[in-house]
Amino acid sequence: VVDMFQDYTDDEGVTHTKADQEAAYQADLDAKAAASVRTTRDAKLAETDWTALTDVTMAAEMAAYRQSLRDITTHANFPYLTETDWPTKPE
Repeated sequence: VVDMFQDYTDDEGVTHTKADQEAAYQADLDAKAAASVRTTRDAKLAETDWTALTDVTMAAEMAAYRQSLRDITTHANFPYLTETDWPTKPE
């Protein structure tokens, strides 16, 4: 097994530590996971957009579901959510 990262000094004399490289790599993974969650969230909201039309009375359960979707980025497991972390769509 070989580490992906190691300390090195580039041609300009700047030292890049293993810890800095690992942090940058993890930040990139986190950003990609967050973008994926937001895409899923947006799709779930789009599925229920019709309930927010002016000629439709939105049920309280649907309003709560949609608010939970909007708040998903504040979930404790964000951006690494499991299926059980997502709110359940009302019938």
